[in-house]
This record gives sequence, C-alpha cells and structure tokens, in this order.
Amino acid sequence: MTTLSERPHTALLVIDVQNGVMAPSSPHREDVIANIRTLVDKARAAGTPVIWVQHQDEELVPGTQSWEYVPELKRLDSEPLVAKRYGDSFEDTGLESVLAERAVGHLLVAGAQTDACIRSTLHGALTRGYDATLVADAHTTEDLTEYGAPAPEQVIAHTNLYWSGQHAPGRRGGTVKTAEVSF
Repeated sequence: MTTLSERPHTALLVIDVQNGVMAPSSPHREDVIANIRTLVDKARAAGTPVIWVQHQDEELVPGTQSWEYVPELKRLDSEPLVAKRYGDSFEDTGLESVLAERAVGHLLVAGAQTDACIRSTLHGALTRGYDATLVADAHTTEDLTEYGAPAPEQVIAHTNLYWSGQHAPGRRGGTVKTAEVSF
C-alpha cells in the first residue's frame, strides 16, 4: 500500500503519447494506442482521474505537430495536462499538486517511451511514496539498436519483468494487462 495514507484514490497517468514520440517503428504502436484508449475509456467511466503528461524539448516544441498527442487519443478539457522537460514526470512539474488535489496515492502508468520517461516516472513515483503499476501492454519505445540499445521488444519485456516485482517499504510496483484493469 502507498505510504501516502491520506490518498486512497487511483489515477491513470498517460505519458508522452505524442506524434514525435510514437515512432511508426515503435513495436505494437497501434495496439498500444488502442490499449491506452481503452484504459482512458475505463477510467472515465469509473470516474477515475486521467492525467496527461506531455514532454517538451528542442525536438518537441509546444504548438508543433510532433509535440501534439496522437490523434487517436483525445484529452477532455476537465483532465489535467502536465508539461514536462525531464524523463521523470514529477521532476520540476505540477504533477504532485495535481495528484494531491485528487487524493491519489496509486498510479497506473501507460505511454512512451519505455526506457526513458516510463521508467523514470515509475521510479520517481515509488520514491515519492506512490504505488505505481505499469500497464504491461500499454507502453512502447523506439528502436535505438543503432546506438547499442537492446531491441525494443526486449526493452519492453525487460521493463515488464523487473517492474512486476518492484517494491519498497510501504509501497509496491507491479504490472497488469489492459484487459485486467478495473478502476
């Protein structure tokens, strides 16, 4: 259980599913986006907060097409949008305040990229006292093998494997598949 005992609620965190991040070569791109859409629909139907995170840097410039979320996913005006500049969605952002306002102590995490912002945010959440569950079939990454990285499918599988057993005193990680999620 979360160490944030005054925060009994769960939120869905959708990270960086932007045109410039979701490369056409990302493994299972269409399935991942469809799974995220399913998660968003489930969360909305249950009244669970959906928090959108959007990266910006020299390649993802606000207002550009690459910075925009993929067209298959639509954020409601009532759903918070957190702008970030670092891998960890908590780092130098208003995410903590957004979650505190909603009494959230447990996060379900989906999006991109597995080996960067997803991992950083999962660890950042656990360190800050949150329970953090990775949706195993709702994240992906680009192919960085030319730079010495493992194949994307291996990055995804490894992240699912190690996060499934992740925990810290009073906090837990874990993985779940989209079909198993209920809010």
